[in-house]
Amino acid sequence: MLIEYKNNQIKKLCEDSGFAQKKLGELRAEKLDQRLGEIRAADSVEQMIQFRIGGCHQLRHDRKGQYAVNLDQPYRLVFEQKANMIQIVRIIEIVDYH
Repeated sequence: MLIEYKNNQIKKLCEDSGFAQKKLGELRAEKLDQRLGEIRAADSVEQMIQFRIGGCHQLRHDRKGQYAVNLDQPYRLVFEQKANMIQIVRIIEIVDYH
């Protein structure tokens, strides 16, 4: 799938591993890089949910239409599906939403 970003700060966290390690710590930055690779390799969000890739799950209530994959507990990488025909996801945030 293709990846877009909500803003430049999220883009920098996702594309600059040194910056991510500084802001998120080594473990979370490594998990972030792993999850982004899994998203890029997947054919669709549905495939990620079906095979529980990265613990992918659909969110509910005020986050309806968003999905999350696990980073380090309790943090998640939250994204939304932007287009169906060409699979594009938009990274929204890295957050503990619990």
